[in-house]
Amino acid sequence: MSLFANKTLMITGGTGSFGNAVLNRFLKTDIGEIRIFSRDEKKQDDMRHEFQAKMPEVAEKIKFYIGDVRDLASVKNAMHGVDYIFHAAALKQVPSCEFFPIEAVKTNVLGTDNVLTAAIDEGVKCVICLSTDKAAYPVNAMGTSKAMMEKVIVAKSRTVSPEKTKICCTRYGNVMCSRGSVIPLWIDQIKAGKPITITEPSMTRFIMSLDEAVDLVLFAFENGTSGDILVQKAPACTIETLAKAVTGLFAPEHEIKVIGIRHGEKMYETLLTNEECTHATDMGNFYRVPCDKRGLNYDKFFKDGDTERNHLREFNSSNTELLNVEQVKQKLLSLQYIRDELDTQGIAY
Repeated sequence: MSLFANKTLMITGGTGSFGNAVLNRFLKTDIGEIRIFSRDEKKQDDMRHEFQAKMPEVAEKIKFYIGDVRDLASVKNAMHGVDYIFHAAALKQVPSCEFFPIEAVKTNVLGTDNVLTAAIDEGVKCVICLSTDKAAYPVNAMGTSKAMMEKVIVAKSRTVSPEKTKICCTRYGNVMCSRGSVIPLWIDQIKAGKPITITEPSMTRFIMSLDEAVDLVLFAFENGTSGDILVQKAPACTIETLAKAVTGLFAPEHEIKVIGIRHGEKMYETLLTNEECTHATDMGNFYRVPCDKRGLNYDKFFKDGDTERNHLREFNSSNTELLNVEQVKQKLLSLQYIRDELDTQGIAY
């Protein structure tokens, strides 16, 4: 019997890449029900038909709810009887959030507050919220909205007993081949016979698979304390290395065209800030950033200081393990999406 045996799990933004990965991981287990909550009926219908075709014996475990995290009433309506929530609904594209920042606030900040408010009211036992490396030292609207989302999560965790509702947050970097990410774009450009476009060759990014993203959420679910931000120690690579790995698999010597940094992009991303290092805990493959629960009496901060700090240092995509082209190729080949694309094109690997 697993922790999810006969339980009801709700995934906000569940038609996205993360939701699909969770369904593939859990649908054939002893979980009772998985609720997919999102506002796109077309994606829900596509997902319904996909899982009815490939997992017909368990597809009835999936229940679809139309709604929007911006609307508290629709969120609450979908939560009756829910045991656990993975909150993945978000606006994630850096340029679109840069052009429409208030929309990012409505979904990423206010939407998260709605999800947590409804979860507490409905007695949901555990909520794991998904954040991003762009929330650490944010320079763009997407990262800023996610940073505020993290503040909402931590603040909300202080208002409810963890025995009633545990609230944790996970922070991770780029997920390879997720919807809207750069690798599928590059593969489409190769298919069309066009140069693949990169922004800045020396830019570094963390890379992880969807399965690793799910692993981090499950680690937080099992090991997190309410108010924690959990960070996975992921490797990284330069954008040039990633591009050479993709072309090496699909079209060696294919042209790579540099187009320059887009709106709101950084040269490297951070998963653990220097300030968080003062109280973070090294858990081996993960970092834990605990919630500050010293209360709202600000006066104590003037009277009782804390001169000790941990000896951790900022963890970013330039000082982590940087993978070379061959290592990135092997990581790419572990992804079903990449293997399917290579098989479709008749490319041996």
